Amino acid sequence: MTWKNILIVSGEPSGDLHAANLVNDLKGLNPGLRFFGIGGNRLKKAGVDIVFDISGLALVGAVEVLKNIFTVGRAYGAVISKIDAEKPDLAILVDYPGFNLRLAKALKKRSIPVVYYISPQVWAWGHDRVNIIKRCVAKILVFFKFEEELYKRYDVDAEFVGHPLLDTVRTALPKQEFLKKYGLAENKKTLALLPGSRRIEVKSLLRIMISAARLVEEALQDVQFVVSKHPDLPMSIYEDAVRDSGPAIKFIEADMYDMVASSDFAIVASGTATLETAIIGTPLVIIYKASLITYCLYRLVAKIAFLGLVNIIAGKEIAPEFLQYDATPEKIAAKVTELLSDGNKLAGIREELARVKASLGPTGASMRAAHFILSLGNHYD
Repeated sequence: MTWKNILIVSGEPSGDLHAANLVNDLKGLNPGLRFFGIGGNRLKKAGVDIVFDISGLALVGAVEVLKNIFTVGRAYGAVISKIDAEKPDLAILVDYPGFNLRLAKALKKRSIPVVYYISPQVWAWGHDRVNIIKRCVAKILVFFKFEEELYKRYDVDAEFVGHPLLDTVRTALPKQEFLKKYGLAENKKTLALLPGSRRIEVKSLLRIMISAARLVEEALQDVQFVVSKHPDLPMSIYEDAVRDSGPAIKFIEADMYDMVASSDFAIVASGTATLETAIIGTPLVIIYKASLITYCLYRLVAKIAFLGLVNIIAGKEIAPEFLQYDATPEKIAAKVTELLSDGNKLAGIREELARVKASLGPTGASMRAAHFILSLGNHYD
């Protein structure tokens, strides 16, 4: 079968980026393909007919999901109605497992084949979801080699395609040009603050990051810091977080990768940005805070020692983690100050980050995934 009409569903910003790149690669191989589904600005720009915008879906934790249960329900109802009307040839589900695994069951009942792109983190939360994937997913395309090995132990058709961030994480400006562009001093250490891509993350983490950065500045003197602003979030939530925090702060939106590459160190919210920072090679610490209920549930069900992707891939702590009650400005600042003051430790971290990057496979992951998806049609002739 040659796919013609494809459903694609992504529920959060990093997934939207990878999904859009995949759509563009699929269209490059077959310009006649039509896509509809759930996504954000990037999928919209890729020409996908958006049934429901993800702005209300990028939720983290049990409490946040419960508070927005009606929004999630509307999204699910809208996409099911569209599926029944459009009858797609194929569905591509991107990460967002709470929503997408439920959707996979509904698609299975309708005999619509499913490709899962960006695996649910079954290695972190236990293997119960593997059974759903085994029953309802025709093929799962994974970003990490250890995921392929895990799924194959359960007889799931999994394929390691490499990590698409290797193609998207690109720097353009040399450090000197970046510093000049944003009026930053060359004789100071630059500390990058990356508070996440979700509104709730920025609200809960940026104030902590700023306070920690001020303490580092007091300890080391010649330090300046920059904040990564996500393009899909309003400036007002950043301004609220940094109000009364002292001298003017540089917010960087368009040049995030250049910002990280030009920085001596980074404080990063747990998530995709930790891996982006690792690929660039900038030493980092990882922080995260969630609601108390969400954190307690995480401690009860988590099957891994680390939260940060960098540390999970390495199998050891490369980037120190400051989670929940440990995510205080004082503790974060003490560790950042210690590392920034020790050139040997920074060099060791950079070497470890280079090994993490090498483990992600070759470039071209999105295009390999596109080829796998199109070849899958041969099994449905």
